[in-house]
Amino acid sequence: MSTEITDNAGKSRYEIRLDGDLAGFAQYELGDGAVIFTHTEVDPAFEGKGVGGSLARGALDDVRGRGLSVVPLCPFIKKWIDKHPDYRDLVR
Repeated sequence: MSTEITDNAGKSRYEIRLDGDLAGFAQYELGDGAVIFTHTEVDPAFEGKGVGGSLARGALDDVRGRGLSVVPLCPFIKKWIDKHPDYRDLVR
């Protein structure tokens, strides 16, 4: 199964696709040097398969690569960062 995570800037969200099918997204707003994550959603057909974690990791890796910080208003992204201390440095 192929996994692709992309920043769909037109919709202000990171998307994860599995074999081309949209499996979930992490909605965001851009702030002053930060990506503000507001909502994450995984299609019920893909729940329990690590899709949300893969999406969080891919989105946060992209944010880090762009030299931005993160404001995790979304409970899922906040909890994921709390469980992965190597990403806490991104939090504003």
